[in-house]
Amino acid sequence: MKVTPKHNERIANMTFSSVYPHYVTKVEKKGRTIAELHQVIEWLTGFDESKLQELIAEKVTFKAFFHRANLNPNAHLIKGVICGYRIEDIDNALTQQTRYLDKLVDELAKGRKMEKILRVV
Repeated sequence: MKVTPKHNERIANMTFSSVYPHYVTKVEKKGRTIAELHQVIEWLTGFDESKLQELIAEKVTFKAFFHRANLNPNAHLIKGVICGYRIEDIDNALTQQTRYLDKLVDELAKGRKMEKILRVV
């Protein structure tokens, strides 16, 4: 599927705090822990648990969330399809970063080993 400017804008303006509970539900339903979810988020963004809670309380948008993030240099190794979009083909950086996070959460929920999720090379 092709990412549209409207789609990019919708993602940019979505709040992280509105999506975070869905991430928690998804991973817990599959037997993974919030600690593992936080480990994955910290690997991608550099945000520890206290910073995450601060961002959630602040109700930051994904635009602000990723603007403040220190993206992992190995994030480009995250490939595949998520929500019908091939991650490596997304040309909007913010939308791609958001899909990186979605993909990591999906891999965690599917039971993938942590060293694979964190792209330990």
